[in-house]
Amino acid sequence: MTKIDMPVQKFRSIEEMNQAPVPTDRRADFEQFLRHCARYWAMAPKVYPRGVFKFRSVEESNRSLPASAWARVPPGLPVP
Repeated sequence: MTKIDMPVQKFRSIEEMNQAPVPTDRRADFEQFLRHCARYWAMAPKVYPRGVFKFRSVEESNRSLPASAWARVPPGLPVP
């Protein structure tokens, strides 16, 4: 079980208590951010080609990508 330290807050009135921010566990937000980053890096290309490329159409651009690039597309997204 994880121990969460919560500071003790003292208030002089009910109004002061109602205006205080609600304490939250920020570690859960950071862990979610790390999971999101891991998913991004898993589907991002490992090596980027050098240079700038121009294409006449989206189809031509899609044909220039290797098949391994489309294997990293998350499930549910359309693959051309």
